[in-house]
Amino acid sequence: MSNRKPAQLVTTLTLTALAVSIPTATALAATRAPSVTTTAATAVGYGSAELEGTLNAHGATTTYYFQYGPTRAYGLQTAPASASPITTAVRVTAPVTGLAPATRYHYRLVALNGGGARAGADHTLKTAAIPLSLQIIGAPNPTLYGSPAVIEGTLLGTGNANRPVVLQENPFPYTQGFLDTGEAHLTTASGGFAFPVLALTEATQFRVATTSSPQTVSPVVIEQVAPIVTIHARHTRVRHRVRVYGTVIPNEEGMSVEVLRLGRSGASRVASTFARGLTATSAHYSKVIRVRRAGVYEVLVRVTNGAQTPATSAPIRIR
Repeated sequence: MSNRKPAQLVTTLTLTALAVSIPTATALAATRAPSVTTTAATAVGYGSAELEGTLNAHGATTTYYFQYGPTRAYGLQTAPASASPITTAVRVTAPVTGLAPATRYHYRLVALNGGGARAGADHTLKTAAIPLSLQIIGAPNPTLYGSPAVIEGTLLGTGNANRPVVLQENPFPYTQGFLDTGEAHLTTASGGFAFPVLALTEATQFRVATTSSPQTVSPVVIEQVAPIVTIHARHTRVRHRVRVYGTVIPNEEGMSVEVLRLGRSGASRVASTFARGLTATSAHYSKVIRVRRAGVYEVLVRVTNGAQTPATSAPIRIR
């Protein structure tokens, strides 16, 4: 009898082990693959969207993600996420960014659990086009009287390359209204453009407009014009008296001239006068000032009619 008892014990243990393993295998066999449906994307913008779908995990721990890309091959996917192991369909979403504007994308929902993997039907979305907008600057601004300037800028938005744009101007006193000046230019591949403007003599409003639909107009830039001011100094026969003189272009009625001494704390006015006509295109000024010690001086000219902006001469040292 001692030889048969061990055999019965082994049989009992084997049957016990089988009894434990059978429910686990049955549970695995009962796990159902998830049910998934791809639905319409929301919050579709220029470069982003919210991908959506519905998912039924059938009571099992389930992982899901969205595949997306410019074709049915997709090529991109969102980060995997976990769904609740419930037995009803729930809405799932995932944001995507870095999309190209005005572009069609394919996407679908994919989910997997112990019962297998499932993919929803392919859907498409199209990102929005970026509206066209224009930004311009004038350089240099101000420019010297009779000198050239450049109005340059960029057309931004979808379809900004190789689009015709035209420069429009409205000269001081800005009552004429904007008129096209010169021929239209085509924007570069990045939307850039530049319009040279020759021999400006008065402040002028500029703007740039597209000539094709959709029509877009830039903000207005005022290109300022500064008078050309020269300065000279000559000692008089009177001690500590120096004559400061020079010319101003153009010759505008009522131009005021201020002689300024430059110091560490800024400029201080030491004298003032008015420019007087010299030729049809230039004026001159002259003023005697007291100079007790060496210093740096300049003159500031103001044109009262507003066609030119105030301007200063180059600084000079007077001993």
